[in-house]
Amino acid sequence: ADKDDDKGTPGGNDGDGDSETGVVTRTKPKTKKPSMYKVIMLNDDYTPMEFVILVLERFFSKSHEESTQIMLHVHQKGVGVCGVFTYEVAETKVQQVMDLARQHQHPLQCTLEKA
Repeated sequence: ADKDDDKGTPGGNDGDGDSETGVVTRTKPKTKKPSMYKVIMLNDDYTPMEFVILVLERFFSKSHEESTQIMLHVHQKGVGVCGVFTYEVAETKVQQVMDLARQHQHPLQCTLEKA
């Protein structure tokens, strides 16, 4: 049994050595970064400020303070960025915001544009 164990150990070390000195990591092709998109919220005179804050907290993982700052920016400037995401994620977040706004009968508008 001891001889089998001795034979197994160097083999295991050789295997580890091969994986550490493998060429795969050095010749790995560079992957292109995905295009990023800004999720934009548009101001309106009807959607309650509290609802906008709720949306920012729920769908964009913003703190209450950060959500309040974004909401005030949208309110004062007419438009504001909720976050920057890959296209699929941005599209999903826009849809989630719009769906919830419609459920609560708010005219809140959210869109995306290339970052």
